[in-house]
Amino acid sequence: QVQLVESGGGLVQAGGSLRLPCAASGRTFSSYAMNWFRQAPGKEREFVATCDWDGGRTYYADSVQGRFTISRDNAKNTVYLQMNSLKREDTAVYYCAADRSYGLMTPAYWGQGTQVTVSS
Repeated sequence: QVQLVESGGGLVQAGGSLRLPCAASGRTFSSYAMNWFRQAPGKEREFVATCDWDGGRTYYADSVQGRFTISRDNAKNTVYLQMNSLKREDTAVYYCAADRSYGLMTPAYWGQGTQVTVSS
């Protein structure tokens, strides 16, 4: 089992950047593929990005491709989401999620989320 805690959210102007860390508990972090999802007000939760156990493989939603980067530091038990060129439509609660399998849209473990608000 792994516990996840996101941070780094906040208010940012359109065109700006934020980096979201997600810290994981436990000694088996490198056994988990890591993911980011988001949920905007009134919308369903949607996939944002995923990386495999050492970060060698990544995949992004079309809406963030080229603007967001997922990375991980297994020595620090942390996965990051670097968000650049933010748009108002990126406003959402961002969740990190973990699963031993790569590429799942329903990971087993979830954090509590961190709010990102992009203003015009």
